[in-house]
Amino acid sequence: MGASLTHEEFTKHLNSKFQVQNEENIPAELELIEISELKLYPRQEEFSLEFRSPSNMFLSQGVHNFSHDQMGQFELFIVPVKQDEHGFYYQAIFNRLRD
Repeated sequence: MGASLTHEEFTKHLNSKFQVQNEENIPAELELIEISELKLYPRQEEFSLEFRSPSNMFLSQGVHNFSHDQMGQFELFIVPVKQDEHGFYYQAIFNRLRD
């Protein structure tokens, strides 16, 4: 069964670690450090996630394979958004139609 990539599910795992494969197939550890509020509209929903990796592990923009102990395996499109002394920061944006 695939991971449930919902705002509610990610909120349960705020500040936890996710394993991600980089382009050289080397595992990187990203921490989910921020989740935006869930914006609900009549036909769509929006939210974003922010992850942080160590400063010695950069991931390029694109689709990456994620793995989490409770959420399982899934793919996310992430974009690097900044860097500081704590590492690199990446954002994933969800904007999808509602049933």
